[in-house]
Amino acid sequence: MNKSKITIAVDGYAACGKSTLAKALAKVLNYVYVDSGAMYRAVTLYFLDNNIDIQDAQMIDSAIGEIDIHFEIIDGKNHTFLNGKNVEKEIRTLRVSDFVSPVATISAVRRALVKLQQEMGSKGGIAMDGRDIGTVVFKDAELKLFLTASIEERSRRRMLEWESKGMMEGINKEEVAENLKKRDHIDSTRKDSPLCKAEDAIVIDNSNLTPEEQLSYSLDLAKKIIEKKLTGVVKEL
Repeated sequence: MNKSKITIAVDGYAACGKSTLAKALAKVLNYVYVDSGAMYRAVTLYFLDNNIDIQDAQMIDSAIGEIDIHFEIIDGKNHTFLNGKNVEKEIRTLRVSDFVSPVATISAVRRALVKLQQEMGSKGGIAMDGRDIGTVVFKDAELKLFLTASIEERSRRRMLEWESKGMMEGINKEEVAENLKKRDHIDSTRKDSPLCKAEDAIVIDNSNLTPEEQLSYSLDLAKKIIEKKLTGVVKEL
């Protein structure tokens, strides 16, 4: 384990740019990036495609044993593989978005994925985003960030994302906003590992920040922690 490497946990609401920030930090610091949200989306896709009843504990336990998830970098971008198939585009559809939060409330699913995530980050040098990374997955992460933004801005970003992928046909702005609000409510009120800010997390409201501004601020925070870890002294950057 490289003593200079830290663990970075990025949590926050849907469409706040968690993945964008975590990916950028990982790239600059030469860290491993793990998209925990994509893992839950992959499980959701498997459940939908295989007609898994999320009220049937036995069926869920059996299904989890059939799921294998890994990531590959293709053309410089992170792609999610489910049982050997590239499902990056499929897991980003509204079909999956509408169902992922209920699936993420299932304790058996969370236990399985948290265990896998902790194994991925056991050696440090990792940037991971999600909703319970700083509170459950990596409680001892040296840097915890919690992102938030207005519902209007988050809806705008999600629409731009889907439009760029040709996924907005038949979907209007109100549906996008409702999907985000629904996910916020389910994620924040679930009994198992609800979305909440870790006590030692730094809140970033990026409603009016560019991705570059947010990265610069977060990178400065990371560098200070790395410097302190190496020397025991915090230097002004």
